[in-house]
Amino acid sequence: MRTINPWINFNGNAEKAFTFYQSVFGGEFTKIVRFKELASAEFQVPDNEANKLMYIALPIGKHNLLIANDVPEFMGRVNENENRSKISVSAESREEADKIFNGLSAGGDVEGPIGDSPWGTYAGMFRDKYGIEWIVEFDPQL
Repeated sequence: MRTINPWINFNGNAEKAFTFYQSVFGGEFTKIVRFKELASAEFQVPDNEANKLMYIALPIGKHNLLIANDVPEFMGRVNENENRSKISVSAESREEADKIFNGLSAGGDVEGPIGDSPWGTYAGMFRDKYGIEWIVEFDPQL
């Protein structure tokens, strides 16, 4: 397996969330596709959905992408605060772990402050201000 890339569904705020993630991770979006770009006679897009994102991708590290889309209203709402999956980020240093943890957790809810863990890593856990859950960890043994 080459990579596993997390894909997050949002209720119309994917672009705002990904601009926030970009401010923490850096990098440039590799692709942004809006629903209006897919509109056709067979796939009609209401005006209120036209600028929502069908696809956005942000490279994280050397081989990974963080991907998302907005869920159109006709498909129902995504309960962002009930997403019990977590995105795990493996940092290359304690400093990088602190930067990512502090950046992404700003405005969110910290579930486990970053610090030394009983299993020998430096780790922390939180839900960001968009309801997405993250674990940031640095393992000095790797």
